[in-house]
Amino acid sequence: MEYDRPVPTIVDAQAAVSWAAVAAGAVAAAALALVLIAFGAGLGLSAVSPWSDGGVSASSFKTGSGIYLIIVAVMSSAVGGYLAARLRTKWVGVHTHEAFFRDTAHGFLAWAFATLLSASALSSASAYLANGAVAGLGGAAPQTARSVNPADIYVDKLFRAGAPMQVAPVPPSSADSNAANPAAANGTNAGQSRAEVLRLWTASFRDNQDLSAGDKAYVAQVVAARTGLSQADAEKRVDDVITEAKTAADDARRGAAKLSFWLTAAMLFGAFAASLAAVEGGSLRDGTWNDRVLTPRPI
Repeated sequence: MEYDRPVPTIVDAQAAVSWAAVAAGAVAAAALALVLIAFGAGLGLSAVSPWSDGGVSASSFKTGSGIYLIIVAVMSSAVGGYLAARLRTKWVGVHTHEAFFRDTAHGFLAWAFATLLSASALSSASAYLANGAVAGLGGAAPQTARSVNPADIYVDKLFRAGAPMQVAPVPPSSADSNAANPAAANGTNAGQSRAEVLRLWTASFRDNQDLSAGDKAYVAQVVAARTGLSQADAEKRVDDVITEAKTAADDARRGAAKLSFWLTAAMLFGAFAASLAAVEGGSLRDGTWNDRVLTPRPI
């Protein structure tokens, strides 16, 4: 009586993923990306001029920054993917197509690991270097820029006087400064009204990106009383400042959307470059040496 004999199977004793090689490629990619970002920040600071007729324009600077971001992603990811495939352990008895897939996976994993590493450990350093050129545009230190509330600027524009206000001198023998100095009392009231308008402006624009009809009428009355403008001129000033604030918010939203598109493109190009470079590195890793000439593995 004959029995069916089991068909022998070949089991690959080596792991399909070399995590040490993936980690090495990811660290190299993240470090190279940080170096290139620092170099790009230096180029940005040297390209931007405080004079209107010198340097590059703002739109050209943003487009150039996006293109450079893609170049950084491609270069760093390609180096990381190449190292991840070149440093892996050689697979014995693996089909060429399987080796091609594994090398591609090594490059993709190295890119993903480098992306997570850059987003976590190197995020603060990368953000500091990338924002260096932006801070230089304002001509002030980053700490000063962060301490300014944009709502304060718009409230200042609301209460901007057409002519300097004449302040009466304070009598030296005054016991009550506010009673003897009407300008001081007006200054106190002005500070209270400004703080109230600032609170209304901040709350309204945070919720609705606009002032309600009642708040707009009240702010126009306060502006007319503070600046001496007519009610119609005060209402026009309030409308102009609101329009300016909306335009600035819309520009910021569009800038954030464009930056997201550039980041998405950079990540996609980086993943493709890492996978392609890993295939090249793997084919060289599994190639054969004829004297001093390397014959890559057939792909």
